[in-house]
Amino acid sequence: MRNTTLVLAILGTAALSGCMQTEGQRALAGAAAGAVIADATDNNAITGAALGAAAGALYCDVAPNAAGCIPRY
Repeated sequence: MRNTTLVLAILGTAALSGCMQTEGQRALAGAAAGAVIADATDNNAITGAALGAAAGALYCDVAPNAAGCIPRY
């Protein structure tokens, strides 16, 4: 059951990642995905949410040419 939840969380997050346009939206999506993945792997959901939020917020700063990133001029 846990593996199914993990796979669905990853697929759902990947499908929605192109819809995120702001850092806040990506941070919220990252927090949700991090919490679900952490719970599915029997880890701390709060820590997973914090790490996911940080990854989502910094996504376009690390990979500015990635899908969904709007260039800053």
